[in-house]
Amino acid sequence: MRFLVTGGAGFIGSAVARLIHGAARDHILIVDKLTYAGNLESLPRIDVDPKLRFVRADICDGPAMERLFEEYRPEVVLHLAAESHVDRSIDGPGAFIDTNVVGTGVLLGAALGYWRQLGERDRTTFRFHHVSTDEVYGSLGADGAFSEGDPYRPNSPYAASKAASDHLARAWHTTYGLPVVVTNCSNNYGPYQFPEKLIPLMILNALEGRPLPVYGTGANVRDWLYVEDHARALLLVANEGNVGETYNIGGNAECSNLEIVHYLCDLIDEFAPRPDGGQCGDLVAFVADRPGHDFRYAINSAKLKNALGWTPSESLESGLRRTVRWYLDNRPWWERVRSGVYRGERLGVARSGEPAAGAQR
Repeated sequence: MRFLVTGGAGFIGSAVARLIHGAARDHILIVDKLTYAGNLESLPRIDVDPKLRFVRADICDGPAMERLFEEYRPEVVLHLAAESHVDRSIDGPGAFIDTNVVGTGVLLGAALGYWRQLGERDRTTFRFHHVSTDEVYGSLGADGAFSEGDPYRPNSPYAASKAASDHLARAWHTTYGLPVVVTNCSNNYGPYQFPEKLIPLMILNALEGRPLPVYGTGANVRDWLYVEDHARALLLVANEGNVGETYNIGGNAECSNLEIVHYLCDLIDEFAPRPDGGQCGDLVAFVADRPGHDFRYAINSAKLKNALGWTPSESLESGLRRTVRWYLDNRPWWERVRSGVYRGERLGVARSGEPAAGAQR
């Protein structure tokens, strides 16, 4: 098969690309603008495998997207290109509207034009898989979990931009018949994650002996999903999901931010104890909360499990252990990131006078 993966040099996109590439039989076109979070070092070597092609392009560029569809002729589009960090969306929402809303609309238009000129059989098998987030549903209280039919109540500029893109994808299916599937996932973590997100930020700060900034009291709860489990689910839905359907993907691993930090500290103390004998937990520092910080997200993945048989392979404990080990074993990757675009400064304060402390999702 021929896959077109937008945002394929990013965290989740590169995990999908590595999974497809590992099967050694499918062809992949990776399209990425290579913003701060895109990194070709997260991909298999694109210069040695003719089945793996990379094009640097912006999904907002309609003529470029149309050319790529015509030249490459994909059978499956996995649309992961997005601005994805809540704190950055607070500081600069315009980029999120441009990429997540306008860019998705442009890509859908290019896909529709391409799909319409396919033969009947190819039109039937073509899929446009739009990848989204649980944050579109808003914030949960202490109980319950998001299901596919729940209303959208996005609270951050990031979540609102993804909600808009979800609606566009569904509208292109309902109005024009484009074969669309949509997935909404919980918080991802794992290898190759850009270090402004909670888990890699805590790991790298701990390794460097820097404070571990925790928003508010650290009581905010997320459902954590190992990125390779997510990649498996995305390919399963792209290949076997029903057109027009939405599938929620969760890790069944709820945990508060503070609990996550303590889990990571235990692993750092085990794998890389401090030379001075101090404990990683001593570095925890509570900082002013993020504006509009959603209290809790949780995903009900029963539809995906019942319909397609997917369940996560990694528990939170095993996934965190693998993640910490990866960052310890791949210091050159994250040192190059740390030395360049992002150095751990706080983003998304939205008020003057806040101290720099780090960023989280």
